[in-house]
Amino acid sequence: MLYFSGTGNTRYCVSLLSDSLGRKEIPCPIEKKEAVEVLRSHEALILAYPIQYSNLPDIVRVFIEQNRECWRGKQVFLMATMGLFSGDGTGVAARLLKKYGAVVTGGVHIRMPDSVADVKTLIKPEKENRQIVAAAGEKVRRTAERIKQGKMPRQGLGVFSHLLGLFGQRLYFWNAAQKYKNALKIDTKKCMGCGQCAACCPRENLFMNGKIPHQKGNCTMCYRCISACPAQAITLIGKEVVEQICIEKFL
Repeated sequence: MLYFSGTGNTRYCVSLLSDSLGRKEIPCPIEKKEAVEVLRSHEALILAYPIQYSNLPDIVRVFIEQNRECWRGKQVFLMATMGLFSGDGTGVAARLLKKYGAVVTGGVHIRMPDSVADVKTLIKPEKENRQIVAAAGEKVRRTAERIKQGKMPRQGLGVFSHLLGLFGQRLYFWNAAQKYKNALKIDTKKCMGCGQCAACCPRENLFMNGKIPHQKGNCTMCYRCISACPAQAITLIGKEVVEQICIEKFL
């Protein structure tokens, strides 16, 4: 199992799926060096990731493309986590993987708490997020049972889902999402210079110059640094942090 997770939603779901399937190995984050070896050494894989504006996070797309020669003949089941809507969340990866010779065996969409911590309208009450996580857990367990029976779900893989994702969000937000690669806002007056943001960034987009973090223009919009900053000094889409999000708050 390979996955990418920003604030822990996808990590939680893929770990629960692994446990429900009785797997012994720990799912591997794609930003780790050993992820490529996991990809090369297994014929059947589960790839899990969050959806952003009905599209793949840039880090996931790059991982698939940089390892294009490894996908040929692989059987891949896709898991996409989402805040509310994704349309073809699994389909966006499926089409890319098929291009490189993979066989997509199925897919599932799992609704989880939204990780966008600096947009007030996306922040839900803790009780509601706990209910969302509980429902997600049940869906993951049902998915595991279907996989065991060989009855693979195929959410997000059809033509109708493709159209929903394309016209529902992707066409409108594509250019907007691209600009966020270099759009982190760091409040130097609040920043403590602790370096936690740079340490947790999955793409090494942030680095410390003295006691001030700087960015390289390679943000994948995972919100990991924003939710980890003890001073709430980092924002991306909004102007201030409304609530820092991590999966542990809702378990």
